Amino acid sequence: MDSLVEAAREATESSYAPYSEYYVGAAVQTADGTVFTGCNVENANYSNSLHAEEVAIGSAVRAGHQEFTRIAVSTAARDGQTPCGMCRQTLTEFCDEEFQVVCDEGDGEVTEYRLGDLLPATISREDLE
Repeated sequence: MDSLVEAAREATESSYAPYSEYYVGAAVQTADGTVFTGCNVENANYSNSLHAEEVAIGSAVRAGHQEFTRIAVSTAARDGQTPCGMCRQTLTEFCDEEFQVVCDEGDGEVTEYRLGDLLPATISREDLE
């Protein structure tokens, strides 16, 4: 199994999801090969919940990284879930359309996407200039 997918799986074990019981982990790889993980952290009002992908990206940015090569996403259900729209937009802030998104299907199976396919015609930094 891909070590990035394994790191995402391990991150699901730290999830705090008492309301949905939907445990998500993510692992993002930086340009220099460093891996940062994140898990979902729910809040009773849901809208303040943190998503695994954003926690992973935030940890990497906090450590000084802003260039990424790929991200793996896993859930305890191993259902191949892709990042939500909000997380896709966060990834777009740092990654181009070729950025690789790997989704864990379970039993060693993954589905790979390009970020540009998951979020076409995105809002980008250039749109604000």
